[in-house]
Amino acid sequence: MSPIVIISLVVAVLIGYILLKPKWVDYQRNKIKSQPFPKEWRAILKRNVPFFYSMPADIQLQLKQHVLVFLNEKSFQGFEGIEINDEIRVTIAAQACLLLLNRETNYYPKLKSIYVYPAAFVTRHATKDAAGVLQNNPRVLSGESWELGKVILSWKDSKHGAQVFNDGHNVIIHEFAHQLDQETGVANGAPFLRHKNKKCWSHVLTKEFEVLQRKAHRGEDTLLDHYGATNPAEFFAVASEVFFERPQALEREHSALYAQLMGFYHINPAIW
Repeated sequence: MSPIVIISLVVAVLIGYILLKPKWVDYQRNKIKSQPFPKEWRAILKRNVPFFYSMPADIQLQLKQHVLVFLNEKSFQGFEGIEINDEIRVTIAAQACLLLLNRETNYYPKLKSIYVYPAAFVTRHATKDAAGVLQNNPRVLSGESWELGKVILSWKDSKHGAQVFNDGHNVIIHEFAHQLDQETGVANGAPFLRHKNKKCWSHVLTKEFEVLQRKAHRGEDTLLDHYGATNPAEFFAVASEVFFERPQALEREHSALYAQLMGFYHINPAIW
């Protein structure tokens, strides 16, 4: 067989793989979605994720199907003595999959692993402060999202976020909003937008971000956590937390922002 023929066959196989892989992945995911949701996992949802039962029945079914796929595709690793079990996996997955409802999803395609610590953990990364000076100071975090393949979470904060789902603070929603943002590259507050009016998204979120910055600088109380004034990426993540956890308040106080997030997430949690 001539080298040209061999090369042609290899190219044909690669093209076939590229074209058929998405269909194969969809087929496998649909098979997983058709499986019964384990009874033990339903008990975990009832015990740890009470907000699940306030959602419409069709949304509950959708979320359970997403959890099945998510847990089939993502790996979990425990650190500092924590042992990964179904309680940890299901509690985290149920919150992460909230961000995938009612829309096409590839299940956080860059994400491979979730690292779980018992509680807040210390990390040291080079970051720039407000003056642009590079800092390498240790920070205590409850969560962290990496562009390449992992999310790091405190189990204590992850469980608390699920059980107290009305305070506007949820580490899993925050970090997985970063994952959505990072699908388009470095997190910058501009995730992949399927709706056409991207200019409106940019206008509304930029205006709301600047308002939060001014209020945070003055020390005013705000519905959105002042941490959202750090940069546009943090603003999107903080706004997502409030959108899911305090939707009525967000719709009332920041109607334009709520409308943009509702268009992005394709759900209206204010009516649940």
